[in-house]
Amino acid sequence: MTTIQTSMPPTTAHADTRSLWERVRVNRNWLALWFMLPAAAFLLLFLAYPLGLGVWMSFTDLRIGRGGNFIGFENYEWLWSDSIFWLSVFNTLLYTLIASAIKFAIGLYLALLLNRHMPFKAMIRAVVLIPFIVPTVLSAIAFWWIYDAQFSIVSWSLIKLGLISQNINFLGDSDWARASVIFANIWRGVPFVAITLLAGLQTVSPSLYEAATLDGATNWQRFRYITYPLLTPIIAVVMTFSVLFTFTDFQLVWALTRGGPVNATHLMATLSYQRGILSGRLGEGAAIATAMIPFLLAAIAISWFGMQRRKWQQGTDND
Repeated sequence: MTTIQTSMPPTTAHADTRSLWERVRVNRNWLALWFMLPAAAFLLLFLAYPLGLGVWMSFTDLRIGRGGNFIGFENYEWLWSDSIFWLSVFNTLLYTLIASAIKFAIGLYLALLLNRHMPFKAMIRAVVLIPFIVPTVLSAIAFWWIYDAQFSIVSWSLIKLGLISQNINFLGDSDWARASVIFANIWRGVPFVAITLLAGLQTVSPSLYEAATLDGATNWQRFRYITYPLLTPIIAVVMTFSVLFTFTDFQLVWALTRGGPVNATHLMATLSYQRGILSGRLGEGAAIATAMIPFLLAAIAISWFGMQRRKWQQGTDND
């Protein structure tokens, strides 16, 4: 009997003699990395390095004109017992919570209004954007004149209407000063919220509203069960940025009140500038700025967990 022998083709792959660098260079999966490198280098140079330097400075007694020595947590211990610092924390939280909430409410209302069919809608959208595109310094100068103790148009109008008998000292009274800077921030921030939410509303299919209307849904039910759930991701992003921008606001408050009267409008950002730059105590100013980081991270975390919870409710992956 003749035995037929079959030989299997060799399965051993040829060894790749290319170097690691050559394999990485031609691998398409690494293409995205090459495009990300310039942005990563930019962030590292202009964000990560200054942040790290600021945190390091907060542990030193660095002053303008001389080098500093490492002093550990002395700056933070000093801030812990500093009543002005805690007043600035209170002012910052009050400023952020009230301004962000009102900006969201007005912005959402404007977005719902502008999403409807109306004449001159494009022109109205452009007008809504004006407060956001006007430079902050110009806005501050305008509000400075509006709030002037002698020539305020608001006081003049209220006197003519017989509602008050004398001018209101908007920037000289503690409570009025807080309300004044909050109003100015709201005026500048509403357009960002409104236009961003409007962009989100325009992604909602009109067929959903038509179906809900045929089922007898009211305006509130359409908003609650269609608009709000579909807008939730955009709301989370918008409110995160709104809170971050408001919490770190400096230009508007400094141009209007410089933290006065009697530190009534000092935010953490303005106090950090006053202590670090104007007073020359860079270490203490850096400590105040570093103390802002936990609050900012908390705002980001709340937004992130809210998004994850929403994804869990919708049955999607928590990626």
